[in-house]
Amino acid sequence: MKIMKFGGTSVGRPERMHQVKDLIIADDEKKIVVLSALSGTTNALVGIGEALAEGKKDKARQKIEALQEHYTNFYMELLTTKASRSKAVQIIKEHFEFLNIILKISFNEAINKDILAQGELLSTKLFYTLLQELEIPAVFLPALEFMSIDENDEPELSRIRERLEAIMARYPEDSIFITQGYICKNHRNEVDNLKRGGSDYSASLIGAAVSASVVEIWTDIDGMHNNDPRIVEQTRPIAHLSFDEAAELAYFGAKILHPASIWPAQLHNVPVKLLNTMAPEAAGTTITGAGEGTVGVKAIAGKDGITALKIKSSRMLLAYGFLRKVFEIFEKYRTSIDMITTSEVAISLTLDDVTHLKEITAELQKLGKVEVDHHLSIICIVGNTIMEEPGVLNKIMGSLEQFPLRMVSYGGSRHNVSILIDGKHKELALKRLNQGLFDFE
Repeated sequence: MKIMKFGGTSVGRPERMHQVKDLIIADDEKKIVVLSALSGTTNALVGIGEALAEGKKDKARQKIEALQEHYTNFYMELLTTKASRSKAVQIIKEHFEFLNIILKISFNEAINKDILAQGELLSTKLFYTLLQELEIPAVFLPALEFMSIDENDEPELSRIRERLEAIMARYPEDSIFITQGYICKNHRNEVDNLKRGGSDYSASLIGAAVSASVVEIWTDIDGMHNNDPRIVEQTRPIAHLSFDEAAELAYFGAKILHPASIWPAQLHNVPVKLLNTMAPEAAGTTITGAGEGTVGVKAIAGKDGITALKIKSSRMLLAYGFLRKVFEIFEKYRTSIDMITTSEVAISLTLDDVTHLKEITAELQKLGKVEVDHHLSIICIVGNTIMEEPGVLNKIMGSLEQFPLRMVSYGGSRHNVSILIDGKHKELALKRLNQGLFDFE
């Protein structure tokens, strides 16, 4: 069995849904198809939730009406028979009645999660209706019946496996299953989600749960590139990455893959392929555990919105336990750290989540002087055993000699070198690295 996940752009137009249909029937292998919401839908639903949170019900109603009109136009192009269109009308009516009911009740975060779930529910039901119209046998597999997270918002992989096995045992003769990405139930049995980009995560979790032959992530780009193709003109797709390399790139800015989606596949050694819905013949990128034979720089990624903190204290000098006290503060506020460097009297670190920055800074000030700097970027240079390649650090530093470097992380991982720079230099830095490391402008 394989997993095929299609992102918002892959299902965002009626003709693209038809392309997805062609892809899933191209072979006879049993498959679970994971769909995102139509492109633009999640942003629209976020906007509805924000308007309701601000008490602007008229604004929320306008957004709901605009979204409903979009879906009405969509199904008219997607489906051709009277029976199928009648089904689509009922699907759209059901979900938009729900959104309109929410206008009449008190808004809270649990309701907001329900709002955000509507996109995936709509896309999968419309796609399933298309398959029915074309008489393609398939099973509708509601993610809310098997996908769950615990009280720490972590997926319950063993329970997901048990539920999936039980559900799929009811359909031994069927080979195509349609389900939602992103959405799940939490430990209170409420509708929840795996955060933005979570459809990749869903696909990887499902792949691990059913011991899939492969997890295919279908997007609008032909694999993971060796640099950001939105910024750098001369880039090329990477044929093969190890799980560790892919995890570093995803975490540090490669938008094609959700960072959390690597570990379930890696844990159960399920290969991941990144493929292009618009160019299905392209080889794309294959991610496996077998990456030890390749050395050198594979790719470069950049991550924006970074904040740096420096904690300076003479008490740190020769003092054990100081780092523990610092880390306990970040643990208390469930805030992860991207990079860290230390000297005898100071610690510099970076984070991309500033939700609790005020509280963290206040507690850190009890340990020493704290400096905060915003609008920074991390550039990550990734490759298997990159540290063992002679001269690679010289090439990196030579490419960046015109930029002031705020931090350098070298040695924390065998697979990457991370550099912190001012965000305004990021795009030019990516271009200079492309030239210095890959001989491309």
